Amino acid sequence: MDSRYNGYNFISALHLVLLPMVLLMCSPALPAIAISCEFPAVFNFGDSNSDTGGLSATFGPAPPPNGETFFGRPSGRYSDGRLIIDFIAESLGLPYLSAYLDSIGTNFSHGANFATGGSTIRMQNKTLFQGGFSPFSLDVQTWQFTQFKSRSQFFFSQGGVFRDLLPSEELFSKALYTFDIGQNDLTAGYHLGLTTDEVKETIPDILNQFTVAIKAIYWQGGRYFWIHNTGPFGCLPYILDNLTLRAPEVDRAGCGSPFNGVAQLFNSLLKETVLQLRKELPLASFTYVDVYSNKYRLISHAREYGFEHPLVACCGHGGVYNYNKNFGCGSKREVNGTEIVIGSCKEPLKRVNWDGVHYTEFANKWIFDQISEGNFSDPPLSLRMACSKEAP
Repeated sequence: MDSRYNGYNFISALHLVLLPMVLLMCSPALPAIAISCEFPAVFNFGDSNSDTGGLSATFGPAPPPNGETFFGRPSGRYSDGRLIIDFIAESLGLPYLSAYLDSIGTNFSHGANFATGGSTIRMQNKTLFQGGFSPFSLDVQTWQFTQFKSRSQFFFSQGGVFRDLLPSEELFSKALYTFDIGQNDLTAGYHLGLTTDEVKETIPDILNQFTVAIKAIYWQGGRYFWIHNTGPFGCLPYILDNLTLRAPEVDRAGCGSPFNGVAQLFNSLLKETVLQLRKELPLASFTYVDVYSNKYRLISHAREYGFEHPLVACCGHGGVYNYNKNFGCGSKREVNGTEIVIGSCKEPLKRVNWDGVHYTEFANKWIFDQISEGNFSDPPLSLRMACSKEAP
């Protein structure tokens, strides 16, 4: 073959190698290609907003009609169906989380749920039956996590069925750690008779204890944290029914303004807390997720999004808000000599509030759809990118 052709082929090949390099050097900086985090497990900490069966397994099951929309039966959740944590698991391709406190039919190979209904960040001085708050506060949940990690590895090493039901050691450092807790700490203050200003004064200590819990998990290998702020609890029927006599101011949406003001202050300080945690725990990734804005937007513009009666419980009995603290969803009472069961409304799929305290499945799905892509997060990372330290 003519040597000229060999030279031509060499120069052409050289151009193919060098040209992209030259273009890259001369072009503006290009964004890095986003790579999904592929979380193999989720460990959740929280209250009834993310409890998948912990309180039910401990103190008695959530009765029908809880669970009717999706599960067709009670599933340990205080809702007619799935919670935001369920949609998180689904979107990551994982099974629903088993409650750590549930010993029947559980599978922890993809994570565990330490949340229980009524949980607070700070330990309460009253029992569940005295004050309505769970004994499994966030510090207890982190202790449970410590035990779970240690004991699960002992049994995992035994092999057999344990390898199918328990997580491997490396899974803990790759998992997503989710938090949805704090609302009950604020309402607990009101139930103790504190004024709005006095409740606000408790927030720094609440968040100091939240920081302790996060660090406890970090030092055990947790690296990826997805943290929800607290919702507009001034829009919940049980607050409006019980506490508005003490703080009667309501906004245009009909929500208790002082209570939502407390929630907003909590969220502002929580965001500052997360920023400080980023500095102190440099190996971790923290995503602060604004669920408050979306819950309030859904409630205040319910008809726009296909919902109705956002301040009225679907499953309840009596009063302006269809809520009575003495007769909760699924309980029984006698009316005109006949025993009736407190059941759900005709169209739960059009309702925001389920039982006066919690959200319906349809509302939970709507909220998840808003937050999952990172539009309401700091940094603005989607759920699947929550292992990154910076926005893509």
